[in-house]
Amino acid sequence: MLKRIVLCITFYCMTIIPSISQNFAPDEMINISVYEKINPAIVSIDANLDDGFSAGTGCVIRSDGVILTGSHVIDGAKQIDVTTYDGKVYKASVLAKMGKNKDLALLKISPKNNLKTISFGNSEEIKVGQKVLAIGNPFGFAGTLTSGIVSRIDYAKGRIQTDAAINPGCSGGPLLNSQGEVIGISQSIYNPDNNISNIGIGFAIPVNEAKKFIETANLDNGSLNNKKRFAFRE
Repeated sequence: MLKRIVLCITFYCMTIIPSISQNFAPDEMINISVYEKINPAIVSIDANLDDGFSAGTGCVIRSDGVILTGSHVIDGAKQIDVTTYDGKVYKASVLAKMGKNKDLALLKISPKNNLKTISFGNSEEIKVGQKVLAIGNPFGFAGTLTSGIVSRIDYAKGRIQTDAAINPGCSGGPLLNSQGEVIGISQSIYNPDNNISNIGIGFAIPVNEAKKFIETANLDNGSLNNKKRFAFRE
């Protein structure tokens, strides 16, 4: 039975990644496949604030330039610059924003060509112990991939806890399952000693909350064309 499971995993990896050398282990091949599939749909965000700058990550959810990120990344921004996977920089406007508790925001840029987009998973199906991957721009290092597991699910606060490295600049980036589906949006780290770097306790907002937020924003009913701004209660 174990041999059969191993063979099935190997066949699955060979099927979804035919161009990758067989020198890679099955789990490495999954990591590579997810990264190559999703990273083109991830952007870096730089917000100009009154008291400095804020940096974060964003997920392209529509090919015409709608981006999901964390509201604290762009809160109070006078100007927002978005850098796409190919290095192009665009000015962004805020379509919708939630408060600190939900901590989600939608931005809009106007790319000349259609952008790659992420795929949503179902955060109600996650399990403690499952493997997760995170992509972000920690300290400005764009397109950084880290891995870990779901360490805990905080049902009371609505947060996914993970030991995948999440550092400053990763907020708004995707927490992914092994199929490359976004199951959470990276938000924060636990740093009781005021250490700004990762100590293995990070948190993400369940993606089902983000899906509800996007649906509430009603993007298909003119909000993009009119560039209306929305503010939602938590």
